[in-house]
Amino acid sequence: MLKNAFIFYSAGRYDIKGKQLLKTLGKNYIIDLEFRNMLLGYRDADRGHILENIAFLELIRCNYRVSIGKVGEIEVDFVAEKPEEKIYIQVAETMEGEAVQERELRPLKQIHDNYEKIVLSMDKSFIKSYDGIKVLNIIDYILGWVL
Repeated sequence: MLKNAFIFYSAGRYDIKGKQLLKTLGKNYIIDLEFRNMLLGYRDADRGHILENIAFLELIRCNYRVSIGKVGEIEVDFVAEKPEEKIYIQVAETMEGEAVQERELRPLKQIHDNYEKIVLSMDKSFIKSYDGIKVLNIIDYILGWVL
């Protein structure tokens, strides 16, 4: 009922290597984060999930078909597709620290095709790429300030 009322959007899980939509383990994203805060209370520790929800909504707004990617046992936050393009996206609060960089870049490095791979974070950094994987500020990305 909540999906039919457009309170939640669902994203199915997509097997990147097998190139097929899986029937299980999809995710739901809420249309207005204030509903989430009302139900769960605002928790500062959930900023990564909040950013992921915001990125999902922006991709939907830009008319992408959005799925949750799966490469083996590793999850890619989003596989965003239009008829003429495909983008793989990871969302992280920050990319600071080697452990965080490894965790966020690892799924994208497992994908062996030539579609664009992006990590969105809150960082404002001079580092714009790791081995061809773009690292962009999520606010700049949403506002269209990055090329």
